[in-house]
Amino acid sequence: MTATALPEVAVRDASEENPWARAWRRLKRRKGAMVGLAVVVLFVVVAVFAPWVAPYDPIATSWSLVRKPPSWAHWLGTDEVGRDVLSRVIWGARASLSAGLVSVGIALGVGVPLGLLAGYAGGWVDSVLSRIVDAMLAVPFLILAIALAAFLGPSLSNAMIAIGVTATPIFVRLTRGQTLAAKVEDYVEAARAVGNPHWRIALRHVLPNIVPPLLVQASLAIAGAIIAEAALSFLGLGQQPPSPSWGSMLNSAQRFIAQAPWMAFWPGFAIFFAVLSFNLLGDGLRDALDPRHK
Repeated sequence: MTATALPEVAVRDASEENPWARAWRRLKRRKGAMVGLAVVVLFVVVAVFAPWVAPYDPIATSWSLVRKPPSWAHWLGTDEVGRDVLSRVIWGARASLSAGLVSVGIALGVGVPLGLLAGYAGGWVDSVLSRIVDAMLAVPFLILAIALAAFLGPSLSNAMIAIGVTATPIFVRLTRGQTLAAKVEDYVEAARAVGNPHWRIALRHVLPNIVPPLLVQASLAIAGAIIAEAALSFLGLGQQPPSPSWGSMLNSAQRFIAQAPWMAFWPGFAIFFAVLSFNLLGDGLRDALDPRHK
């Protein structure tokens, strides 16, 4: 009797497992996602502890150290005015990660409520919001970000706002589609049948069940925001000199690519690995949060 009851208990325990614990268990089985998560955590730690990790002041110049190759004193070399490249790459992580997190936070904060409203309310509200989103999506992402950043003025904060506004339509459309699918589910119909107001149904029953795809899209959007911030800084519309940014470092390095290639290699290397790690993490989250995957 005990032997026959064991499989039933195991099945019941598996079915009652916390969804987030199950997602974490799935994520841990995906090596690429875990590598991406480790690199993301490394970048975050380096950015947070930049004042203690960086060996030199990132804006301190020295005319006796102009364009020096990598050495024991300066592991990644120096730039055109004698600033330590390693210190500037470390501090540049702050600008890039801040731009990624803040801009995606803006896009989530604006896009999710609008998408939830459009999907749940329907009617003319959905039509108006959908047409505005379609118009914004008709313009290429980077072109629209450059136009908004140029209009707002060159600074890192304005670049964050421009990237966040540009990324908002993606989250509006995703939230709207997920809401349209969720609001016809049985649990939503049951909540409506017992007299719950529409705002409560949307916030307590629809929104929690569309969070997983939003998390996946957010992780992928951070990678795109890092590239966009680097592009804006490269064009002089993002972080302003002498404050370090990976994009502005590439802009300075283009004039010395033959004489000092390390000036371009290391910030480009940092952008590549930051974007790759967020993409790997996003792909892993997509599989881990999908109930069709085991």
